[in-house]
Amino acid sequence: MKIAFVYDAVYPWVKGGAEIRIHELGKQLSSEGHNVHLFGIKWWEGEDVIRHENMTLHGVCQARELYVDGRRSIPEALVFAAKLFSPLMKEKFDLIDVSVFPYFSCFTVKAVSFLKKTPAVFTWHEVWGDYWYEYLGKTKGLLGLLIEKTVARISKNDIAVSEWTKDRLEALKGTNSKIAVLPNGVDLKLISEIKPAGKGASEAPGGKIYDVIFAGRLIKEKNVDVLIKAVSLLKEDFPEICCCVVGDGPERKALEKLTRELGVRENVIFEGFQEYRALIGKIKASKVLVLPSSREGFGMVLIEAFACGVPVVTVKQKYNAAQGLVEDGVDGFVVRLEGREIAGGVGKILENENYYEKMAASAYKKAEKYEWEKVFEQLLLQYMEIEI
Repeated sequence: MKIAFVYDAVYPWVKGGAEIRIHELGKQLSSEGHNVHLFGIKWWEGEDVIRHENMTLHGVCQARELYVDGRRSIPEALVFAAKLFSPLMKEKFDLIDVSVFPYFSCFTVKAVSFLKKTPAVFTWHEVWGDYWYEYLGKTKGLLGLLIEKTVARISKNDIAVSEWTKDRLEALKGTNSKIAVLPNGVDLKLISEIKPAGKGASEAPGGKIYDVIFAGRLIKEKNVDVLIKAVSLLKEDFPEICCCVVGDGPERKALEKLTRELGVRENVIFEGFQEYRALIGKIKASKVLVLPSSREGFGMVLIEAFACGVPVVTVKQKYNAAQGLVEDGVDGFVVRLEGREIAGGVGKILENENYYEKMAASAYKKAEKYEWEKVFEQLLLQYMEIEI
């Protein structure tokens, strides 16, 4: 099959759950003899079209800021959607798989699908629904919601990355809609080969040098400020507590300021974005991963933590799909989005070594369900059922 993936952000130049998903599935498809193309923003130097890890990458427009004032840039999404039409029309594909957010490229793919008689599948990483009002306010939020509903109505073939996302998509499309669930995955073999990483990791018991780790974009929805408040509370019982924050974004300066105000500057380490192996090494060198996001379509870093044998504390939030991946009290905790609640969950794991080891074992066992090869097999079956 000749398959086109469409998403403006491209791994490894941009790192996130959707980017990694496309990269991993594209590599697997290529290794099985399929001709894989990815249409995204040109993040790289040189030619617009390049070969990368046996895939053909098409840079449809020059690199632009994905985020403005902490929010996804609407002009960037519009430019990408407009520039996408011509290069996508130049070739004939057996199937086009478009990642839905940020929506506008879906209309381009739908047009090309109609004109070229090419089946298209819409992959939903998130469904926002009435969250649009929180994100953009009443007037602009209504427009965002209408666009999301329109995309849901024009898509015939849908894949959701979680049951959580499927349920929200059904609320837009109707419960009679056929929506496949194909989760994100992990490369267990690769992760097993990576050693705990960080200053002093080799000398620390079990390679653990961080008590807590967070990994993700430093944007408001991630609520890293609440995690920092939890660290300040945990410091009372664990004076030497060490929290590693992996990632970057518009909130970083404010978060660094907060650590100084709360007296935990020496307890919170900001590491910035990390290459994948370095990230996994740091997760392996941690005892607990905290994911306090208000909004997650899946929460890939959570499964990566499980694959490292690291329990997770996440939060009860209406738009946080990650809470559906954690079995409370077994492989982590699901708590309210409050500093004291997060501190309580983390503290229970840190203070009891036997409890921690049982949780770590349960976490790893769950990760085995999300091996990329299993996801790939499901994907191929789903592709065979796609309609024009």
